[in-house]
Amino acid sequence: MKKDIAIIGGGIGGCLAALTAAKQGKNVVLTEETQWIGGQLTSQAVPPDEHRWIEEFGCTNTYRQFRNEIRSYYKNHYPLAEDSHTDGLLNPGSAWVSRIAHEPKVALKVLYDFLQPYLSNGRIELLLEYKAIRAEVEHDEIKRLFIASTRDEEEIAIDAAYFLDATELGDVLPIAGADYSLGAESKEETGELHGLNKAIPQDIQSITHVFALDYVKGENHTIEKPEQYDYWKNYRASFLNHNQLSEYMPDAGTGKSKYLPLFTDENALGYWEYRRIIDTNKFKKGFYKGDISLINWPQNDYWAGSIIDVSEKEKEKHLHGAKQLSLSLLYWLQTEAQRKDGGKGYPEFRLRPDIVGTNDGLAMHPYIRESRRIKALHTVVEQDVNADLRGDAGIKKLDDSVGIGAYRIDLHPTTIKNRFFYANSYPFEIPLGSLIPIKIKNLIPACKNIGSTQLTNGCFRLHPVEWNIGESAGALAAYAMEHNLSPADIYKNPKLTSDFQRLLQECGVSLHWPEIGAL
Repeated sequence: MKKDIAIIGGGIGGCLAALTAAKQGKNVVLTEETQWIGGQLTSQAVPPDEHRWIEEFGCTNTYRQFRNEIRSYYKNHYPLAEDSHTDGLLNPGSAWVSRIAHEPKVALKVLYDFLQPYLSNGRIELLLEYKAIRAEVEHDEIKRLFIASTRDEEEIAIDAAYFLDATELGDVLPIAGADYSLGAESKEETGELHGLNKAIPQDIQSITHVFALDYVKGENHTIEKPEQYDYWKNYRASFLNHNQLSEYMPDAGTGKSKYLPLFTDENALGYWEYRRIIDTNKFKKGFYKGDISLINWPQNDYWAGSIIDVSEKEKEKHLHGAKQLSLSLLYWLQTEAQRKDGGKGYPEFRLRPDIVGTNDGLAMHPYIRESRRIKALHTVVEQDVNADLRGDAGIKKLDDSVGIGAYRIDLHPTTIKNRFFYANSYPFEIPLGSLIPIKIKNLIPACKNIGSTQLTNGCFRLHPVEWNIGESAGALAAYAMEHNLSPADIYKNPKLTSDFQRLLQECGVSLHWPEIGAL
């Protein structure tokens, strides 16, 4: 197979890279490991995590269009309550962590609507359930990359001018021989105040296997007791003073346990509404049996081991363990959680496999917070974004900005040191240099595998940022091809950088923030 650009990984970044390159007239192949494109939004079942200005500014035009079309889809196709039809800021689930918490399948539908014109005219060829397995590399350039079907192991060779790694774990980096970072860096390496004294590559953020539940009053939907339930019921990490399965969570601000009720009450917001995607009050009375929520809570964060750069046996062990933790959380909710009426367990919680498109009710793919990160010409470090460290310096303006993002530094418990970290940050700009590897000439990272550290990955990994990275990566590959330049050529020449930035602005990518405060 011969294409202009090969994009490996069909998550948020991969989809936007493909769309942007196709709009620039390039022929693209987009591959995806699962049955669904969309990554975090779909196969991982994580509603958008966004910054507080998202309804007014702070994202690309296409991300704004995506959010608008999500709302329009509900208004055009669902029997909404009367006031929901006129709500310009409709949040289908009334979630308190997201201003637009919605079903994975609705995100999937809208993403396909984005891609469909270019699937139709042939500029994008989509291959589902394929993984990258090896590459032929000569003189620091990928000549050919091989993908294999996860169904029957059929292999396809791809020849392309550029290869974009948009996989969840940065899978192309090792097979292409690219230099990359993994896990926790040392202070000596990054100069970060909150880096470790010694680098620990396998100290990686926890993964979470999300699942969907609805709440059906008067019914019993208790699942069979999971095989690892007794272990997880009694599990208490050494760095916590509460059991994993409880209504407590680790508080990065204090290092202590923090209580949240299962359901929102007059004193505190609750877990159930945290990532709720269907609030029955937003729809006509009786349309839904009960609310639907995606369960991605601290209680099913899995930090017992890494799934990156380990043996296949070790990886499968931890993927299975993450599923068992999530199922154990469900069983605990159904049988042991303290009820408001004094009883125990909510058997009314019903697993909803149809919401996530699987047989077992768990998302197709675990939620991945951290991947391999390419060694780039520009690495974003903590001192670039941490508000406490930047003080009055505010937002760091970049001459080579290729986009913007905003989120607090949010590091979930890690696999070895079990550290977690949360810090206020300033909105940030995405440097062009973070998309350019120091070694492989025709490889471009297109999601959370850009030149960042473990700490800054904690704010660069969110939905609108990955979306922006994907757009900019796709545009960079197309621009480099069109002008017969390498990405490094563009980066090193200020005039070429400015010309490329004009293309991004024409595509609807904002390069700089207005003067605003920290998150």
